[in-house]
Amino acid sequence: MKSIVVIGFLGTQLDAGQAAGRWEKWRPTVSLAQHEDMAVARLELLYTPRHQALAERVQADIATVSSETTVRLVPLELEDPWDFGEVYTGLYDWARAYPFDTEREQYWAHITTGTHVAQICMFLLAESRVIPGVLVQTSPPKRQREGDPGKYVLIDLDLSRYDAMARRFDAEQRDAVAFLKSGIATRNARFNALIDEIERVAVRSRAPILLAGPTGAGKSFLARRMFELKQSRHQTTGPFVEVNCATLRGDGAASTLFGHKKGAFTGAAGDRAGLLRTAHQGVLFLDEIGELGLDEQAMLLKAIEEKRFFPVGADKEVASDFQLIAGTNRDLRSDVAEGRFREDLFARINLWTYDLPGLAQRPEDIEPNIDHLLALHAAENHRVARFNAEARAAYLRFARNPEAHWSGNFRDLSASVTRLATLADGGRITTALVDAEIARLRWLWKRGTPAGGPEAVELGSLLSPEREAELDLFDRLQLEAVLRVCRGARTLSDAGRQLFQASRAQRSVVNDADRLRKYLAKYGLQWSQLSPP
Repeated sequence: MKSIVVIGFLGTQLDAGQAAGRWEKWRPTVSLAQHEDMAVARLELLYTPRHQALAERVQADIATVSSETTVRLVPLELEDPWDFGEVYTGLYDWARAYPFDTEREQYWAHITTGTHVAQICMFLLAESRVIPGVLVQTSPPKRQREGDPGKYVLIDLDLSRYDAMARRFDAEQRDAVAFLKSGIATRNARFNALIDEIERVAVRSRAPILLAGPTGAGKSFLARRMFELKQSRHQTTGPFVEVNCATLRGDGAASTLFGHKKGAFTGAAGDRAGLLRTAHQGVLFLDEIGELGLDEQAMLLKAIEEKRFFPVGADKEVASDFQLIAGTNRDLRSDVAEGRFREDLFARINLWTYDLPGLAQRPEDIEPNIDHLLALHAAENHRVARFNAEARAAYLRFARNPEAHWSGNFRDLSASVTRLATLADGGRITTALVDAEIARLRWLWKRGTPAGGPEAVELGSLLSPEREAELDLFDRLQLEAVLRVCRGARTLSDAGRQLFQASRAQRSVVNDADRLRKYLAKYGLQWSQLSPP
């Protein structure tokens, strides 16, 4: 069994007493050695030199009641025991030099005696494991009687030992994660793991955070939710300031971000604070940071590292302490390699980088997001809209299909649900409305096909929903490629020659048209459905 070693400050008031009457009062340090159910092997008694006499008296009294307890007197040179910096430094230095032996001894940090500052410092050092032990808190008996040591309670700061506390912290973290996701019960494992980590970083760090991902993936929304989460934890007092760097051009870019002095350039009729100063003690979200010019990037790097910068036209620095969250839909690594983005700035903002997946990469999250958008529409418009069963199944079948590009990501989904909810007579979204919306989305995404490029193939217009749903991604991509060739060919034989141009040379009987006809028949398709007009 390990020996008990107590570390504690001398109580200059509670431990005091000179005459025999001192035994009639409860003295917390002495009481540690009076408990019959536990034996203190050693007491490290910390005190200031001017209380040397009291420390020696307590040492002698403990020897009287517990001969097996060794009391070591530890003088600390503290001019002001109420000065936090002085007390913490003195206690920290002593603890760092102390030969802790956790294999043979267990350590109790006594937090009943000493100034409040000393008690706080003792707590902090035990929490950080500089003092590798538990806290012990002593209290007097309800009725003062000579020799009654009162009670003691051990407090282990390893919260994993406290189920109730652990459940409380787990629940708080779940609430924070749900807040970041706006209460949407997302199912995509990668996205959920990403949000779990972002929650921990958001409440524990003020370092720059980089959110990457395609336009419409929710970078701006997530940045604001992170700010609101920090605000709810009283971790920030300033505002949330957002700017899209793609809108900053020319001389106005530096002025918008860093401010300017009156007369700095033509049109500068007065001083301007700039967004970095506006974001002081808050969060600055620079969306599309890759669009910033190299000069602005250099100024931003200085502002992040030093919390100081020069406004345009100023000869005196100004200060602003903000947390930066940056967003980009570009690969900044490529931009660094090509000289479009500063390597040192990228290194500075790349401590926490999160690549938000697009909607097409999270098909399992489409349904809960639809429900969320319908609820928002109902709250904003005071009008509930719901899918009937067939319409919901048809919409989800299309939305989760690789054919659905969701090039605008959640903006596309939000616009689509808004159209459906607005057009729903009697609040019912029918199959006819869904069919019309699917056609609209196909037309919308088809417009994005580059001029002269291959025309997108709409399998949904050629195959039944059941047959289309059975296709593996491999078969789908192969079929789409074949159909694009067919639509660009003049005849079935011409399409066959293009498709089988290598293997046809190895055949004794060449019938490309027949091979292509049989391939199409596997999917219930005929050349007449595909041939160009």
